[in-house]
Amino acid sequence: MTARSASTDLLLGLVPIALLVALWQFLVSFGYAPVTLLPPPGRVFARLVEQLMTAAFQEEIASTLFRLFTGFAIAVILGVGIGLAAAASPAINAVVRPIVRVLAPLPKVALYPALLLILGFGHESKITLVAADALFPILLSTYYGASTVEQKLIWSAMAAGTPRSQVLLRVVLPAAAPSILAGCRIGLVISCIVVFLAEMITSTDGLGHLLVTAARTFQAVDMFVPLITISLLGLLLNGLLGGLRSYLLRGFPEV
Repeated sequence: MTARSASTDLLLGLVPIALLVALWQFLVSFGYAPVTLLPPPGRVFARLVEQLMTAAFQEEIASTLFRLFTGFAIAVILGVGIGLAAAASPAINAVVRPIVRVLAPLPKVALYPALLLILGFGHESKITLVAADALFPILLSTYYGASTVEQKLIWSAMAAGTPRSQVLLRVVLPAAAPSILAGCRIGLVISCIVVFLAEMITSTDGLGHLLVTAARTFQAVDMFVPLITISLLGLLLNGLLGGLRSYLLRGFPEV
């Protein structure tokens, strides 16, 4: 991708965001929404900048990011590991497949009350919920990518002297990388949603906790600040992961 095409994509991506903000301002300016419930975007963004300068707000962001990154990292390690193992071993596949079919469609947030009872109200329950929700897209993408690797690549590697024990890491994993990274991008988006939701349900810190606290005290401006913050964090993290994907897959024709 050239710098010019990247700039064009960036500008096109900003258009719907600008239109959304313009619609927001239109609804407020012409009285279609009360200011007490939907404050003007200028006030919200000014409050966001003000909050970002405070140590207390930065600590709330740090708590959310810690839970997000830890849960996402666990999901990547387990998802890639189990996905590769299931693709390489029919016996492991026979064990994993029914478990995935049962648990993948289950809303993991339904398990959150049980996680709270088992793990408590601290980081552990929220990290586990994030990992459980992000796991399955990564696992399924890894399994699909590893299962569709052409057999001739494996034969060629073995004919070139690659030990059978190293084929999975040296051949299958790199070949499945596009599918794995696509699953990771989906898992990252899910992680942002789930960590925010978990903090809204029960937490004493984090961006979700700030939103609930502001809503309970009818502070509309402060209620929108954590919403925009988590959206901006998700946009930034997705962009970073997309850049990492482009770097890792620079030899692949589709990148």
